[in-house]
Amino acid sequence: MQTPSSSQRVVSNIFKGSMGNLVEWYDWYVYTAFAIYFAPVFFPSGSQTSQLLNTAGVFAVGFLMRPVGSFLLGRYADRHGRRAALTLSVTLMATGSLVIACTPGHTTIGIAAPVLLVTARLLQGLSVGGEYGTSATYMSEVASEGRRGFFSSFQYVTLAAGQLVALAVQILLQQTLSKSDLASWGWRIPFVIGAVAAVIVFWLRRSMDESAEFEAQPASRRFRQGSLAELAKHPRAVLTVVGLTLGGTVAFYTFTTYLQKFMVNTTGIQKTTVTWINFFALLLFVGLQPLGGMLSDRIGRRPLLIFFGVGTTVLTVPLLTALEDATPLRAFLLMLAGLVVVTGYTSINAIVKAELFPTSIRALGVGMPYGVTVAVFGGTAEYVALWLKNAGHESAFYYYVSGCAAVSLIVYLTMSETRGKSLSSARPVHRERTTTAQ
Repeated sequence: MQTPSSSQRVVSNIFKGSMGNLVEWYDWYVYTAFAIYFAPVFFPSGSQTSQLLNTAGVFAVGFLMRPVGSFLLGRYADRHGRRAALTLSVTLMATGSLVIACTPGHTTIGIAAPVLLVTARLLQGLSVGGEYGTSATYMSEVASEGRRGFFSSFQYVTLAAGQLVALAVQILLQQTLSKSDLASWGWRIPFVIGAVAAVIVFWLRRSMDESAEFEAQPASRRFRQGSLAELAKHPRAVLTVVGLTLGGTVAFYTFTTYLQKFMVNTTGIQKTTVTWINFFALLLFVGLQPLGGMLSDRIGRRPLLIFFGVGTTVLTVPLLTALEDATPLRAFLLMLAGLVVVTGYTSINAIVKAELFPTSIRALGVGMPYGVTVAVFGGTAEYVALWLKNAGHESAFYYYVSGCAAVSLIVYLTMSETRGKSLSSARPVHRERTTTAQ
């Protein structure tokens, strides 16, 4: 049983890890939140769809670095500690944000402008790639036994909150700056905010406790941890991460990131109204994550994953079809319906992955297959959607999302339950029946 002081340490570490995660994802999402405004600055020619297609391409390029970040920072975390890796990742994110904030437009420096934009996104992709696996590992390892689902859900609380803060900054700037000022220089402000916030989080993370699971690893063995050879000893776990991530990442980026452009570009709703729709829908989405985590601590992880898999497979096509000509209120309700279903994945996916691997390979095991899958499917979701729209086959994307979810549903139905596994060995902990009922 935990003492009040140990419980306070858990909350303190979760808070520090979560705040860093929030800033990292704020910086990541500011790009897509303000892409509508800075697309003409870096890509001045073409229609609105083609400009957005270019920025979506850069967004996808950033995702290509995520597997690299997952490998490098995951390996670093398994060898040198979770705290050190998390501190390094937020430093990389701050650098990327600062580069975007300071880069002149295409009319000033020509082709160097999009080149620097790509470079900054590569740095941010490296950072986010390492952040996910290491953050998921750290938060699961420092969480209280029996409440790992609840505490680990705060990874997506802060992930979605990062996007929410980005939208809040967007709303504030839309209300205080003219459209011309916002398009010419105002879009740089949120990137400056992100860089400054990342520096503050750097100092916060330096004061976090290292996880007990990592410290229990013999120092003499740590230099051999976090290798691809070690990861290869867990093929079933690796394939499980890939399978359960595939549908989840496509659905998540569809209903959180792409819908903002969809409602402007397809539904025809005004940009400012779309920002408000996204803000309130994501606000409710944030509140759903701990509820999903708590529920998984009671009934297990698989039921929530199956709920997501069935819901996304069946509902994606009718939801997106109805959104094509929806009023703002109806668009909000449709987006919220999609996010409720997606919560079955987002609230628990981090802890499920952490429970699949032993401590010596956990950060790399969680991050690497996840990073590869997100790069291939999540990072390209927006690009695929815009490409199909440009080709006149927008509705084909709806079936693409549904099909990806169906593939993951097969994994959810065949995988083992992970709740109740010891993070020190990744093997089931045998408990008395009365303990679990308490």
